[in-house]
Amino acid sequence: MARRIGVFGGTFDPIHNAHLAVGAAARHQLHLDEVRFVVANIPWQKARLRRISSAQDRLAMVSLAVAGRPGLVASDLEIRRGGDSFTADTLRQILDEDVAAELFLIVGSDLVDDLPTWQRWTEIPSLCTLAVAYRPGEESRADLAPGWRSVEVRLPALELSSTELREMAADGRPLDFLVPDSVIAYVADHGLYR
Repeated sequence: MARRIGVFGGTFDPIHNAHLAVGAAARHQLHLDEVRFVVANIPWQKARLRRISSAQDRLAMVSLAVAGRPGLVASDLEIRRGGDSFTADTLRQILDEDVAAELFLIVGSDLVDDLPTWQRWTEIPSLCTLAVAYRPGEESRADLAPGWRSVEVRLPALELSSTELREMAADGRPLDFLVPDSVIAYVADHGLYR
């Protein structure tokens, strides 16, 4: 039987509780064997816009955040591959390693309109099913991703932004209840976002 794998890629700078809620909701609702939190090595669309924490720091935070959470896994696949991180390459590499896997690419509904800006985006629909995460009260859009196989993931009410969390950390404001305690400790111990 094919393993059902959720692929949730991101910068995760830092990972926060809403990211974890997306992964857990997708795993439960789509009956996934696991959700891989794939940490971008160089997030090429963001790297030109702002300073990004090192890939190793971001992977460490994701590893701490998913520790002890069944079915949620930190992945360093893009870091090991090196260079800019492209989703098409990541999906192909996972399928090369597990030919029978059924992949679900987890994205927020707000990112779907940006898919055509991704490198080699036309290759992606043949590699996976798009798992679109909707926030509470957000209506489904039938036209959301024409030409893609897609499924819905309904999220709990959590509005968090990594940008806002970095600003809070830089200002010395607490991240309690927004970010896992292990990640808060890592941020403090490594002087991130100061």
